Amino acid sequence: MPTKDLTRYRNIGIFAHVDAGKTTTTERILALTGKIHKIGEVHDGAATTDFMEQEQERGITIQSAATTCFWKEHQFNVIDTPGHVDFTIEVYRSLKVLDGGIGVFCGSGGVEPQSETNWRYANDSKVARIIYVNKLDRIGANFFKVVEQVKNVLAAQPLVMVLPIGTENDFVGVVDLLTRKAWIWDDSGKPENYEITDVPADMVDQVEEYREQLVELAVEQDEAAIEKYLEGEELSIDELKACIRKGTRELAFFPTYCGSSFKNKGVQLVLDAVVDYLPSPTEVPPQPEIDLEGNPTGGYAYVDPEKPLRALAFKIMDDRFGALTFTRIYSGQLKKGDTILDTATGKTERISRIVEMHANDREEIESAQAGDIVALIGMKNVQTGHTLADPKQPATLEPMVFPDPVISIAVAPKKKGDNEKMGLALSKMVQEDPSFQVETDEESGEVILKGMGELHLDIKVDILKRTHGVEVEVGKPQVAYRESITKVLNDGYVHKKQSGGSGQYAKIDYIVEPGEPGTGFVFESKVTGGNVPREFWPAVQKGFETSIDKGPLAGYPVVDLKVTLTDGGFHPVDSSAIAFEIAAKAAYRQSLPKAGPQLLEPVMKVDVFTPEDYMGDVIGDLNRRRGMIKSQDPTLTGVRVKADVPLSEMFGYIGDLRTMTSGRGQFSMEFSHYAPCPSNVAETVIKEAKERQAAS
Repeated sequence: MPTKDLTRYRNIGIFAHVDAGKTTTTERILALTGKIHKIGEVHDGAATTDFMEQEQERGITIQSAATTCFWKEHQFNVIDTPGHVDFTIEVYRSLKVLDGGIGVFCGSGGVEPQSETNWRYANDSKVARIIYVNKLDRIGANFFKVVEQVKNVLAAQPLVMVLPIGTENDFVGVVDLLTRKAWIWDDSGKPENYEITDVPADMVDQVEEYREQLVELAVEQDEAAIEKYLEGEELSIDELKACIRKGTRELAFFPTYCGSSFKNKGVQLVLDAVVDYLPSPTEVPPQPEIDLEGNPTGGYAYVDPEKPLRALAFKIMDDRFGALTFTRIYSGQLKKGDTILDTATGKTERISRIVEMHANDREEIESAQAGDIVALIGMKNVQTGHTLADPKQPATLEPMVFPDPVISIAVAPKKKGDNEKMGLALSKMVQEDPSFQVETDEESGEVILKGMGELHLDIKVDILKRTHGVEVEVGKPQVAYRESITKVLNDGYVHKKQSGGSGQYAKIDYIVEPGEPGTGFVFESKVTGGNVPREFWPAVQKGFETSIDKGPLAGYPVVDLKVTLTDGGFHPVDSSAIAFEIAAKAAYRQSLPKAGPQLLEPVMKVDVFTPEDYMGDVIGDLNRRRGMIKSQDPTLTGVRVKADVPLSEMFGYIGDLRTMTSGRGQFSMEFSHYAPCPSNVAETVIKEAKERQAAS
């Protein structure tokens, strides 16, 4: 198989806030690279990469679609990610497999709440990015203000590469600072209708000032370039590009462009920047390998088709052709008919078909290699985050870590016979989205859906109905409360059953105490002298550990609990592991109610944008919801209020916010931490839990 020139590959993602024009930008990229002939519009519900009905209807991207296209002899694998906070899991897992990204910001909205979360994820994943300020044709658009916000809000260093010519309705094009040439588009709306001319006379001074800043920042990347610059020599464009490329790869700065995707102005320069400045798969640090227990092996998956196969399944999507497993190949090759090992399940699978995706069309290919992003058809047990490896030389790549859901709803099919159909649909949906969980309540028999927020579950119910044809009744949203204890308690328990036949005997003395926040369950044994033989310690631990799923107050899981076994007693004949496990379970039920149990509730980090006129109402409303206001920052078009608010108070917030702000407010929300509930709230929750238990 001929090896491909990996230096001509770019695996990039496009990510941004809701409505910054991310999908429209992807559409323009596909049009310019000759992938689609008729440009689809998001607001007409016809965008190529938004092919789910729910996406077309709501005008938001829910799934990240992977698409391959070509520009100036380079192959782009583009992943369009969603901007909505409930789907950040999609952004997170896309970043995991990308080498570079385009951060899109709205020219009038600027750096919005969600852009910050995505930017933070990209920083964590060390992904090189270029910035594209879109929608400069909009009223109130201001490129320079957005550049300032990137510095102040994201604490990032923008490297301004172009300047806009005209603003709002008069926005006609951009000046490329490197070449000192103006790109001006006509009013036809066709991306190819532009001419390259000299800089408009009234912009010459501004262009020189910004070019000087660009050169100063760029040359810092290279000793020789600094010397040349300080000696007053003019650096060639190629020398400057080499400096910018190095600085971009090392995240020293982010080349910043602007335009209007909708009006087809400015996108070509962004594509050129992807080629010129974003890294190829060979230029990003190799992925560390771990063994099957999760310990680093010291090995790395190098981007090399000759090395053993290492690939990561980063997304599973079900469509009319069957399950597609989107896979990034880090090293080695994949051929049709190969047998691969899924290191998470320990099972091997045969590759029957490999396809390259062009939004929702596909092209069958015979083989793929390191650096490629492809979809595999017909994988049976592979799930998101699993590593696919060479069965002869297995290793695992770092897995993805997904947050725990904070909200749940009960669902039941409206039609009696739809139970099985619903079960099958839900199991497919869980495979596709690891932040979505389904469980059956053993006591009531209800099916419980768990997710990251109201919108997340709302869309899941919608997918059940439309994609899978299952109509469901939905219960009211339930918050995932937790319980913990506040006191240290010394206690003991004896389990004795010695009447006839083989008896059971176990005696334990122990301390239960609140653990450090975030430690979960910790068990320690300080028994000396063999009063509780060592082989029974795991049984004591298991007894406590299996009990923490149900707390003493309302039956919610207990967090941050430390149990220390201090002493005990045993019987040479009647003691067994089972006896000690039963003793520990009974001890848990006896001691936790005495250790000052308290109810904890999930608190969300809420970020609200409101026009200034409504700020008082918005803050008053957040206070009524038991919110703690953290900050108020003026933005280009209003005020951003950040607050910590209990999740239970945030149901239906979007409707209330729109009413308060005449439809102009926006908000994003993500899980922050658990905090003790006020006693009046705790009483209500405990009472409802007891009523539910009595009813079932």
